Amino acid sequence: MFEHFDALVLARIQFAFTVSFHFIFPSFSIGLASYLAVLEGLWLKTGKSIYLDLFKYWIKIFAIAFAMGVVSGIVMSYQFGTNWAVFSDKTGPVVGPLMAYEVLTAFFLEAGFLGVMLFGMNKVGKGLHFAATCMVALGTLISATWILSVNSWMQTPAGFELGANGQFLPGPSWWAIVFNPSFPIRLMHTVTASYLTVAFVVGGVGAWHLLRDRMNPHARKMFSMAMWMATVVAPVQIFLGDTHGLNTLEHQPQKVMAMEGHFQSHPDGAPLILFGIPNSEEKRVDYAIEIPKASSLILKHDPDAPLAGLDTIPDDEEPPVGIVFWSFRIMVGIGFAMLGLGLWSLTARVRGRLYDWPLLYRAALVMAPSGFVAVIAGWITTEVGRQPYVVYNLLRTADAASPLDAPAVAASLLAFVVVYFAVFGAGVWYILHLMHKPPHAGEYGVKRGDTGPIRTAGITPGPSQNPGDPETMPRDHEEAIDGR
Repeated sequence: MFEHFDALVLARIQFAFTVSFHFIFPSFSIGLASYLAVLEGLWLKTGKSIYLDLFKYWIKIFAIAFAMGVVSGIVMSYQFGTNWAVFSDKTGPVVGPLMAYEVLTAFFLEAGFLGVMLFGMNKVGKGLHFAATCMVALGTLISATWILSVNSWMQTPAGFELGANGQFLPGPSWWAIVFNPSFPIRLMHTVTASYLTVAFVVGGVGAWHLLRDRMNPHARKMFSMAMWMATVVAPVQIFLGDTHGLNTLEHQPQKVMAMEGHFQSHPDGAPLILFGIPNSEEKRVDYAIEIPKASSLILKHDPDAPLAGLDTIPDDEEPPVGIVFWSFRIMVGIGFAMLGLGLWSLTARVRGRLYDWPLLYRAALVMAPSGFVAVIAGWITTEVGRQPYVVYNLLRTADAASPLDAPAVAASLLAFVVVYFAVFGAGVWYILHLMHKPPHAGEYGVKRGDTGPIRTAGITPGPSQNPGDPETMPRDHEEAIDGR
């Protein structure tokens, strides 16, 4: 039934579907790991049990999100070897080592300390447990560093040599590959987006519970911390986004042309098109609402500066303008909405009414998933804006795909759709179920089963046979161990 479909289009749809699912979880776990480290650090510094309660509340959610991120990421390697074997062959000498460094540094670091972080609160010292939490948070950041270095190299390739067989080979210095022109600002922009994503999820959960019980101290603390993050980091993210845009204009000008909807060149200053309907056939934006010369002012800091349009490049090198145009506006619009909510919360805080404005809680609840939408929109802008190339200006996407028939790609695509919505849908439902419960004093963290791990020999001692195990102690004993 799929024999008349285009195998390349199906392979691109499959990769877009799986990477979009995957990207949601790392963008959440990167920020949440750092938030957990902050909570535990505040508990150790102040001795206030509210921080420990919030730590145990969110660590359960982190464990599930982290696991789903790892599982969904495995599929990416599968597709490199099946649907994109030519890409793997040509870029393997550069991309392969960078991906291996991610496993050898970040993944091993996370795996080494994750068990201590999740299950070791009552089994190791407070300092060692806090160190494990910090190592997991550091591991997520190192992982993001390597992955974004790979992606940035595909956007702005540098430090390579072309071999006789067409392979991309490392040049004299790996530093030129790792620190390619777009990598530093892309890393800062993406990691900051992860922090904002978590801030608005935490703020939304806090707002949900404040709407139900305005006096809940744990919900108040969550909401206050999240709104501080939004207030401080949202303007920083807008600044980083502007800097990233200038970097993109320098190294990937046709991507910016598509983002701005500039089909035609503007020698005397380009307008900023706020909204409209890109018409690629007629090479114009229909029903455009624009601000004269504002685009030149933003991109060149001169309202009369000339800006080239898509009319300066061949038609077969144009990215899909409609997708890039709208995904960029969704990302920017959400960014300014985040800034607005942060300033609104600051106003309420200054007036001493942070916990007295239900309308603010409702706005925060609506904005809770906004970070996920923004990071996906930004990812679409980045990846679709690079088309028709997979390695910018050097390797076309059409030349990187495996020689597969459409039915073969379609079969795996359908399988991914069914499995992803079933498995990850259940995981997301359970995360929402955990968030629905209000945090409270004496919060439980991640626990193993009541009978402990399964043993391969002998019998498994029950709770009564293992009275010294903190996992089977009465609640008052566990609180004593926690220092409360």
